[in-house]
Amino acid sequence: MDLGITGKKALVNGGSAGLGKGSARALAAEGVELYISARNQQRLEKVAEEIARDTGASVTPIVADHSTDAGREAILSVCPDPDILVGTCSPAPFTPDFRDVTVTDWQQHLATGLISPIEFIRATIDGMCERGFGRIVNISTGASKFPAEIRTLSGPPRAALSNYTVSVAKAVARHNVTINNLLPGMHHTAAAEERLGGIAAEQGKSYEEAVDDWIREWRIPAEKFGNIDDFGTICALFCSQQASYIIGQNLVIDGGATTATF
Repeated sequence: MDLGITGKKALVNGGSAGLGKGSARALAAEGVELYISARNQQRLEKVAEEIARDTGASVTPIVADHSTDAGREAILSVCPDPDILVGTCSPAPFTPDFRDVTVTDWQQHLATGLISPIEFIRATIDGMCERGFGRIVNISTGASKFPAEIRTLSGPPRAALSNYTVSVAKAVARHNVTINNLLPGMHHTAAAEERLGGIAAEQGKSYEEAVDDWIREWRIPAEKFGNIDDFGTICALFCSQQASYIIGQNLVIDGGATTATF
């Protein structure tokens, strides 16, 4: 299926690993001019070379922390006028006890999960409206819709982001600019492997056994974790020409772990 975005300029913040990487790779496969930002220079440059080699796309890595003013300025100095904006970040740490969350913790994760995407939207959306095409996708978290104490630092900032983006999406929809959020559950990412791998090591288990334990505990009907490339394909679809009528939505992608009629 031709998504109609060949030649469009796409910026993926947090695109060097996990769901950001899967999304960047899917967009590159559609022929976009790709820019990806991340903090880890070595990993970012390796991923940029890999995506360019595998897809033939033009890929520009930007080493920057998009949660800071300086980082956002650096990113936008290289790619000030994207047609497609995708944003994600390293997931917040698990919080087994909400009492342990500090003001500093809140400030850090609000900067990454709320302020950063809002500031990128504000900086780029007028240009999208003027050109008559724009696609913005925030890679959020299922915890923004389905709260859990273990995701205290992850869910609330992204829930606020959903509220903000839905209101803005309605204001710009007439310009063929869409804003939507993808709410993932557990996927096989570097962060998941690090966290569950650590738990597994403490318990004398393998990563695969820890994943199976998680699937049972959280009752995931699909009986597996998600795949980053499958996720990326969904992200690319939301960035397509055909997605012009999808406005201000929050799509949960969690293997059926959560339950809601709407």
